[in-house]
Amino acid sequence: MSATTLFVLSGLLGYFLGSIPFGIVFTRLAGLGDIRKIGSGNIGATNVLRTGRKDLALLTLLCDSGKAAAAACIAYFCIPDENIARTAALIAGTAGVLGHNYPVWLKFKGGKGVASTLGMLLATCWQVGLSCCITWLVVAILFRYSSLSAITALLLAPFYAYYFATPEYIYFYGFLAVLSVIRHRTNIIRLIHGEESKIKLKKQAS
Repeated sequence: MSATTLFVLSGLLGYFLGSIPFGIVFTRLAGLGDIRKIGSGNIGATNVLRTGRKDLALLTLLCDSGKAAAAACIAYFCIPDENIARTAALIAGTAGVLGHNYPVWLKFKGGKGVASTLGMLLATCWQVGLSCCITWLVVAILFRYSSLSAITALLLAPFYAYYFATPEYIYFYGFLAVLSVIRHRTNIIRLIHGEESKIKLKKQAS
């Protein structure tokens, strides 16, 4: 089987795995209705949390971050040639994020891909993935904006890759960083206008 065929198959695997809308699946199974009709209308863990079900939000987070990572790992370990496997893993992981953001089952209206991207980064280059997770945490603690934390962490991914990986990784991570900015464009506007909601560290006293 040619490298091109393997790359195409890896992309298809990643896309269809990534397009599984776990947020919708879990909330419907729990009898909570359509998650897209509450809060931000997003299918990710943050909006699932707005239902009050922390367990479902955590499960959604784990599954959303795991699906792109799983696609990358399957592509990598199923191909014996190291160079082809590495590229196939990057393609599969990136396609997994695209599947989450633009799932064919939901008329291409999906999530913002933060969890999926972090999972993909951890699976393809754990040093970069860990660096981005730490960045997210630090920015979240300092500024308490989830969107700002995500944008900052993913924008730094290609720079982290410069130190920890090869140029090939920089290209894929750079694409995902740009995609993250596009998906967060409304959040960026709200951040500029000071209208973005902050992370609530504890309940306000009544």
